[in-house]
Amino acid sequence: MTLETVDEIYQRAAERKGGDAKLNVLLAAQKQGIDELTDDRILSEMTKKIFQSGFVWRVVEKKWPDFEEAFFNFDIEKILMMPEEMLEQKASDPKIIRNFNKVKTIKANAQMMFEERQNGHSFAEFIARWPTADIIGLWAYLKKNGQRLGGNTGPYALRMLGKDTFLLSRDVEGYFRAHDLISGGLHTKSTLKTIQQSFNHWHQESGMSLSQLSRLVAFSTGDNQLIS
Repeated sequence: MTLETVDEIYQRAAERKGGDAKLNVLLAAQKQGIDELTDDRILSEMTKKIFQSGFVWRVVEKKWPDFEEAFFNFDIEKILMMPEEMLEQKASDPKIIRNFNKVKTIKANAQMMFEERQNGHSFAEFIARWPTADIIGLWAYLKKNGQRLGGNTGPYALRMLGKDTFLLSRDVEGYFRAHDLISGGLHTKSTLKTIQQSFNHWHQESGMSLSQLSRLVAFSTGDNQLIS
């Protein structure tokens, strides 16, 4: 099926959201500047998204100050010095969410970041320099080299940190299936390549960020009409 133009998607989304003005508010640019972050903030956000996966997000948010205290404000070097027994002890602390399997990811992902830093740059700079034209490559890197950063967890963390990325939300997936652009599993190489190429085409056509395009596609389909 022929790929729709950004204008076609925009017009349908505007009709569903109550007009151009309301849609443009929803498409407002989100924060950027991930290269200005320190690596402890990246590890913190990744860990938060891991704990929020399959759990009530607001509970994780409420407990997050205790997570920061328990894990040395996610200082990479201090995390890597933690022995297994200390991780087990932290995982039993009632002030945080007691899930040892997720607690173990903190040290594993700190190790991933530390190893990349040996290449002469911060992990924040590494992520910032990754080309958005191959954002699925960065997803694959996080999945392969980190722990529990596959699926939507890594992409959601990147979005919150300010890295421009699209998301494979239910509505975005629904759009691509409804327009017969994909047919197989959502995370297969062929599906991800098709979706990346589509977003690259729309980006070149419109100049909009991947984040804005992702939201635009989502607003143009599914059950999320907010006309008033």
